Amino acid sequence: MTSMMHDHITALLQKEMREDGRKPLEYRKPIKVEYDISPKSAEGSARVTMGDTIVVAGVKLEVGTPFPDSQDEGNLMVNVELTPLSNPDYELGPPSVVAIEYARVVDRALREGHALDTKKLCIKEGEKVWTVIVDLYPINDAGNLFDAFSLAALAALKNANFPTFDKKTEKIDYKKKTKTPLPLDKSPLEVTVIKINGTLMVDPTIEEWKSVDARLTVGVLENGVICAMQKGGPKALTMEDISKMVDIAVEHTAKLRKLL
Repeated sequence: MTSMMHDHITALLQKEMREDGRKPLEYRKPIKVEYDISPKSAEGSARVTMGDTIVVAGVKLEVGTPFPDSQDEGNLMVNVELTPLSNPDYELGPPSVVAIEYARVVDRALREGHALDTKKLCIKEGEKVWTVIVDLYPINDAGNLFDAFSLAALAALKNANFPTFDKKTEKIDYKKKTKTPLPLDKSPLEVTVIKINGTLMVDPTIEEWKSVDARLTVGVLENGVICAMQKGGPKALTMEDISKMVDIAVEHTAKLRKLL
């Protein structure tokens, strides 16, 4: 981020304006959720458009062994792959620190928000359970991947159905989907609020993202209960900042959840 662009962004914010004409607490338009975009390669899938940002999510189901400390529960995994086609700042290769953070933040809200009833993913206690894998990919990274990924992940989970599983042969027939959906119990969603030069904002563009002083991603349940938070950015947040950011996140997650 050049100092000239940073100065331009902060100068606009002093007038409560942004370079694309929005107010600080407005999301880009359109915000669109499309389901079942990849029915042949995933058990559930979704595409989310948020302004110029486009991401896709796919849900795969595998049968494996439970973790030692949860013998009667299935597993959840979230993966993020950042491709150069979506943003020239990304490189091919092993997951970067940025990709790992995106995956962990989305995973934390789903896990701590108890999105899935993991006990219903158990096939045989101590031996066989379903593992739910959520893969997230940006098609065009124009900013605010945290929120777009969170919305896409939840949409894909809502879209997913179990494939046919033969308990005798312990084989999965991915070509034959059942009509049984995943045991989705709750709907945690995340909203990221950023702070630039004292102004709180939502849905940053890629240029605004590079000017962030601090950010807070907040996972919120349908009833407004906070289930996860992740702070980022080089500067500190006051308790007053955090309180305001949480209130903003609760308000906007309610709006985003209506799109599902």
